[in-house]
Amino acid sequence: MTDFARGLRESFARLGEPPGRVRRLGLLRQAAFARFAELGLPTVKDEQWKYTSLAPLAQIPFARPEAEATSSPVTLGQLDVLAGGPPGDGAVRLVFLDGRYKPELSSRAESAGGAFIGSLAAAMAERPELVDRELARHADDQHDALTALNTAFVEDGAFIYLPAGAELQGPIHLLFLSTAPAKPALSQPRNLILLGERSRATVVETYAGLSDEVYFTNAVTEVVLGESSHLDHYKLQEEGARAFHVALTQVRHGRHSRFTSHSVALGAALARNEVRTLLASEGSECTLNGLYMATGKQHLDNRTLIDHQGPRCTSRELYKGVLDGQSRGVFSGRVLVRHDAQKTDASQTNKNLLLSDEALVDTKPQLEIFADDVKCAHGAAVGQLDEDALFYLRSRGIGQDAAKSLLTYAFASEMVNLIPLAPLRTRVRELVTSRLPEWEKLKEVA
Repeated sequence: MTDFARGLRESFARLGEPPGRVRRLGLLRQAAFARFAELGLPTVKDEQWKYTSLAPLAQIPFARPEAEATSSPVTLGQLDVLAGGPPGDGAVRLVFLDGRYKPELSSRAESAGGAFIGSLAAAMAERPELVDRELARHADDQHDALTALNTAFVEDGAFIYLPAGAELQGPIHLLFLSTAPAKPALSQPRNLILLGERSRATVVETYAGLSDEVYFTNAVTEVVLGESSHLDHYKLQEEGARAFHVALTQVRHGRHSRFTSHSVALGAALARNEVRTLLASEGSECTLNGLYMATGKQHLDNRTLIDHQGPRCTSRELYKGVLDGQSRGVFSGRVLVRHDAQKTDASQTNKNLLLSDEALVDTKPQLEIFADDVKCAHGAAVGQLDEDALFYLRSRGIGQDAAKSLLTYAFASEMVNLIPLAPLRTRVRELVTSRLPEWEKLKEVA
């Protein structure tokens, strides 16, 4: 038995009774842990993990942090920096330390008109019928070992429910912070977002570390969209330099619903972000945008599945990667068009910029089409900075590093500018430019 498996068994034995009044949760946990034990950690022999090895995890005895160990070692000022500013009018901020909700650091959410915005643990006590109806009904814990592991430890996370016709005026910011206590910690937030018909919301998930110690975040977010509902979803991953991060966002579309995703991955030693969307009903729309930037020996893996099941659905996907040092990037995107998904309109693009001779990217865009009346396209590109453009900038008196920074930002800025939420766009721009040498000097010249 590996150190990882031993630590999990000990943590599961100490887990205690499930929170709230969701009757099936205890059995669900037991079955999920048994399934994880059967599957084990995925290896590079598994096709879906071909380019990403979790072998380093197996050597670390991660443990679930005890509740008393997460005592809020963070200030409101730090939260404002991580969130891109204080909450604006109508905005809600929910803060989680090591996977547990911290009301003293969170802004109070008004749950009027049947809506609920708060912690999953509270929802399991106050709205068990809603949680029971959808929790663990969509993310695949039968074939995905890490989803099964998250389900086995379901305890807390965010729960958002909007009834029919509800439209929030401000974004909901979910801030997940890892404190990295004395021993390697494993936090597993579980988020559930339910939008009733014709409702609309903006949700931001930020994952960050408060130190550079070793820790592991294994997160799952399930999204259920009612008819004609609209969710703008953002994810910013800026974990600590020695952290591990694995996350799944699973979306089920109702008729004529819209889901827009903006994913930005900058942190962690090893990270994998997966988005799966099921366009189950007619007329749904899905947009997936992503930016990943790695340096040193970072490994950033991006995997997407857009499953066109209903007719007349539209999907757009654009992911860009910037790799430097000895880093490695992975993009594996699959667009599946089923037999009854006639009139599908889908496009998928992945572009990568390699800044060093040792950086590596594996890109695998895929189209599987079983319908005959569709419009689909996909493509991928990998390249380096344009030498003519570099020469032009150098001839204008701009240094080598500054010229590379300008061209790199020009490549990445497309994804930054696609973020319509202004505070988050500003935060992402700051994080991106902080990785570019000579950027401050360029600002002074400008």
